Amino acid sequence: MQRSSLGVDENIAGALCYLFGVLTGAVFYLLEKESKFVRFHAVQSMVVFGGILVFQIVLSAVGAVLGSIPVLGAVLSLIFVGLLSMLVAIASIVLWLVLMYRAYRGETWKVPVAGGIAERYA
Repeated sequence: MQRSSLGVDENIAGALCYLFGVLTGAVFYLLEKESKFVRFHAVQSMVVFGGILVFQIVLSAVGAVLGSIPVLGAVLSLIFVGLLSMLVAIASIVLWLVLMYRAYRGETWKVPVAGGIAERYA
């Protein structure tokens, strides 16, 4: 594996792009000037985990609105929003681990939609 312009092996830098999601993706995207591999993973990290963050915020807002409805709203909020939020969290952790592992192996594994955006901006 080649070294990135940051002096780190590309596979390690690619995996680190996912470590703290949007934050490390942005840092590596701004600092890495040469490696398309690292830039791809940085953009994909920002898009995937930024999208998940926005989805969780919207879900919380829906939960707050539902929760304001007397009696039935609290039950709907707990069942619908609570369960969906838990499923998204579990799926996010699994995706995070898979993306880090694939990047470490030197693979350019594309998440649907996010991978296309990442290719365009890498």
